[in-house]
Amino acid sequence: MPKTEVVRHRFDALVVGAGGAGLYAALELAKAKINFAVITKLYPTRSHTGAAQGGIGAALGNLEEDSPLWHAFDTVKGGDYLCDQDAVEYMCQAAVETVLELEHMGLPFSRTPEGKIAQRRFGGHTRNYGQGPVRRSCYAADRTGHMILQTLYQNCIKRGVPFFDEFHVVDLIVSDGAARGVVAYEIKTGGLHIIEAKAVVFATGGSGRMFSITSNAHALTGDGMAIALMSGVPLQDMEFFQFHPTGIYKLGILLSEAARGEGGILKNGKGERFMERYSPKLLDLAPRDIVSRCIYLEVREGRGVQGKDYVHLDLTHIGRKVLDEKLPDITEFVRTYMGLEPATDMVPVQPTAHYAMGGVPTDKTARVLAKADGTKVKGFYAAGECACVSVHGGNRLGTNSLVDILVFGRQAGRSIVEDINQLSHEEIPDRAANRAAELFSQFKTNAKNPAAETVGKIREEMRRVMTEHCGVFRTAQGLTDCVSQIEDTVDRLTRARIFDTSATFNTDLLEAVELHNLLRLAWVTSAGAKLREESRGAHSREDFPKRNDAQWLKHTFCELKDGKLAFSFKPVTITQFQPQERKY
Repeated sequence: MPKTEVVRHRFDALVVGAGGAGLYAALELAKAKINFAVITKLYPTRSHTGAAQGGIGAALGNLEEDSPLWHAFDTVKGGDYLCDQDAVEYMCQAAVETVLELEHMGLPFSRTPEGKIAQRRFGGHTRNYGQGPVRRSCYAADRTGHMILQTLYQNCIKRGVPFFDEFHVVDLIVSDGAARGVVAYEIKTGGLHIIEAKAVVFATGGSGRMFSITSNAHALTGDGMAIALMSGVPLQDMEFFQFHPTGIYKLGILLSEAARGEGGILKNGKGERFMERYSPKLLDLAPRDIVSRCIYLEVREGRGVQGKDYVHLDLTHIGRKVLDEKLPDITEFVRTYMGLEPATDMVPVQPTAHYAMGGVPTDKTARVLAKADGTKVKGFYAAGECACVSVHGGNRLGTNSLVDILVFGRQAGRSIVEDINQLSHEEIPDRAANRAAELFSQFKTNAKNPAAETVGKIREEMRRVMTEHCGVFRTAQGLTDCVSQIEDTVDRLTRARIFDTSATFNTDLLEAVELHNLLRLAWVTSAGAKLREESRGAHSREDFPKRNDAQWLKHTFCELKDGKLAFSFKPVTITQFQPQERKY
């Protein structure tokens, strides 16, 4: 192929992604006066952190007694004991400091009458090791993520952080076991850029767009995870994908757990509060994997509303004043998208694909692991949903996503500051951009073939297959079919066509590249789910309904070798919470 023309840049460090994790890492690098930049495919304030509604968990104890150790216990138990407990203990302790630091940055938390940060109940959070629910979620109405994103971005601007906005990273440059930089596509011009760096942080978010019904924005296509996989870095625990129980029926738009934290009740088609049968202690605030399965069971047994595949979220007893003050976005979503008034009408909800517990493996310092034995990829760091520390194990507790991105985003920045003088630049040749250029060329060449199937058709098929066979409930036969069909779509995409071959703002091309990434993650997710013959957390095998600690209390690591997936295993770190049956 002809020589690829590229634009060159060089920094000591590079942050990929501008959500909560990326921005917090950037603040740490800015404070240390590191020569760095942030590169993001979206304008920063459009990052998906802004969609987080209900709150951030931290054991401040502002309204009742609480403890970071209780928070850690809930996290480990909620994660069905697959969490690495040393990382969980660090996260829950650091959560308190992080929330107070955000307050000092100017984040406008909701307040108690005494002026303290307000806190409310959230699913799976308890006092005194499970005795009863506790108010631990620190919130800003139901716009907590939006306020975090705005606060961090404003502080980055104040410190003069340089941003490459609307640059889509399409490849990671790795040589001699070290990250050396990235290849990025400039959306405005269609040009390729090689950005050299001694240290690279991936904070690129999740991959929920592989499912038909999802709360994830269109941009959450798992780019960072897929790029790492294709660059020789393994992915960890990808079989665990959380379905949030209360997505708006058919749309998947999230109605935060905060609604149930403020007293919302789930009811089946008979008007029964069905969670009384499944979780008599925590009721509607049981962990998300449990509530999602309960909704599916109610529907399967004929107790869905009007025989359909949804149940009701009842907010009518809460009162319009409380709804508008504490849950303004949720109530507006219901009014806008459903044409219902939540103060008087019950809201149709169903589980929606929400969060990837797996991702790029890291230790608790956010340094990326190259192998299950703990070997690191030098100069490579990851934080947020694209990373797997594993603080979420088999099922993430509500509010812990914001805790995760902030604690480990900040830690990624601090780790780079510690390492930067021991890292070095390596001259990167222009041919490093060839893999990306060849992928783009493939889609543009296929555009000339009117008989080729479209990218959109393949994308819809992937979502259908993943939702049908790799959703809330799974079986060996379904997963076997899923893996086979996903492998087929991976092959078909190489011959698929796009319609736009222009250089500038070619979203058609970018959606094809995003699907290229999503298909790899769907492949790993379904293959990992087929491999894990047990039920744990969000991974529910109907043919293996019991958790099997004897054989499966371990993390899966998946690598791409010679075009095939290869799995290995890593032990779970257990410190003080021994695995026990989850009862709520």
